[in-house]
Amino acid sequence: MAKKNIWSKVGVWSYVVGLVIAVIVGILAQFGNGGTLGALTVMALAVLGVIVGLLNIGDDEVTTFLLASVAFVVASSGMAGIFASLGAGFEGLQVFMSAIAIFTAPGALVVAFKALYKVAKDD
Repeated sequence: MAKKNIWSKVGVWSYVVGLVIAVIVGILAQFGNGGTLGALTVMALAVLGVIVGLLNIGDDEVTTFLLASVAFVVASSGMAGIFASLGAGFEGLQVFMSAIAIFTAPGALVVAFKALYKVAKDD
């Protein structure tokens, strides 16, 4: 039981850290590095997203998570495009929205793969 509790905390903290990274890179993009996401940041967000997908989403939450993830990735990607087209002064919001999409998509991919495997496996 204690082992499950530890993994649950890892999943929760992965989610929190992913959101904090997205906020920080958004702020840095607005006031610092010119509005780009580095490869290390993208990799960290993607790995954290996978961890969240593996550890936080139970079988009873798959459908809700996948629907919300797809809507969220589409909406945040669209908003990133809107902020990018607005130009100067909106770089931070554009990078934040991109970072959130990068964080969410890998988790959705893992959960979708688990759901497809569950449907396809032979019982």
